[in-house]
Amino acid sequence: MPVIEIEVMSYKKIEKFNSHDPKNFRKVNAWVFDLDNTLYQVTQKLLKNIDEHMGAFVANYLNTSREEAHKIQKTYFQKYGLTLRGLMIHHGLDPEQFFKEMKPMDLNEIPPNPALGKAISHLAGRKFIYTNASKKHSKLVLERLGMGNVFEGIFDIKAANYIPKPAIESYELLCKKHNFDSQSAVMIDDIARNLEPAANLGMTTVWKKTDAEWAKNTLEGHYIDHTIGDLFDWVKTISANKPSNF
Repeated sequence: MPVIEIEVMSYKKIEKFNSHDPKNFRKVNAWVFDLDNTLYQVTQKLLKNIDEHMGAFVANYLNTSREEAHKIQKTYFQKYGLTLRGLMIHHGLDPEQFFKEMKPMDLNEIPPNPALGKAISHLAGRKFIYTNASKKHSKLVLERLGMGNVFEGIFDIKAANYIPKPAIESYELLCKKHNFDSQSAVMIDDIARNLEPAANLGMTTVWKKTDAEWAKNTLEGHYIDHTIGDLFDWVKTISANKPSNF
């Protein structure tokens, strides 16, 4: 999503290892999962609806045409990682107004996936959701997926002080708030550049590669430790306490 230049010192990273060998993940004590398009696939219908709702909000808030609103929306999204962030910085938008007026997503487009939730629950260590969306949205999606009780915490955009991924300040706050060592953590995200700050903090990074528009022509940077396609298959394989009925 966003393109933000980050200048930080790289911490010593965990040595790369076989991404499907469970014994190589025994020292991991925190698993950080992105939500949208990582735990489930965002369909074209969902993308269209989200884009239309966002465009309508921007046009109404700035009292401009839908065409101009679309340009502004995409500019802020690319620059800040979140249209909301750009509206806050440049137009003084109260984020509470944004979340109050934005319509909830059509959950019927999300198929339940309790099997994935069960697999994640058997990973040894703490589990968190890290998202640029709201906690309300996250809870609704997790309930729909059948994962309402899988994750210890949700680190949403409000918890991040409305500083979205991939700004490294947000990642640092995540680790501080939930009190875990970044160098003993794994982060999984479908946006490759969201993994660079995680890598700079010493996290092991896993890129869930998809056929989404923003993933096209994306090269595997040095900050990506592992690339996977099927999240369920990967989690099931590396689960330290994998039950026999998987």
